[in-house]
Amino acid sequence: MVVSKSPTCGCCGSWVEHMKKTGFPVEVHDTENVHAVKERVGVPFGKGSCHTAEVAGYFVEGHVPAEDVIRLLASKPAAKGLTVPGMPAGSPGMEMPDGSVQRYTVELVGADGTTTAFSVHGG
Repeated sequence: MVVSKSPTCGCCGSWVEHMKKTGFPVEVHDTENVHAVKERVGVPFGKGSCHTAEVAGYFVEGHVPAEDVIRLLASKPAAKGLTVPGMPAGSPGMEMPDGSVQRYTVELVGADGTTTAFSVHGG
């Protein structure tokens, strides 16, 4: 997995650690222009977050839980990737001191750029 992120983003680093703890080998590319990566891989407008990962031909945008990335790689859908728009409190890398998790949806981005719900977390 290759992760492109801003060199100053702490939550991105926390998400990278989350992925490493679940067994993903991660190569980090610090860049001031993460937007160019998002455009290249096809993250739809308005569906972005603070970092973009690339793994096995898919993108993983934002604070997607490792379990969803594992499911994506196992099911191999005809899609561009997964996204968690924004930065939901309690998502991997955005953990809250009290353990609470804001309800958020991981979206599957189809080959045509449309999105559908892939999983829902928190609550």
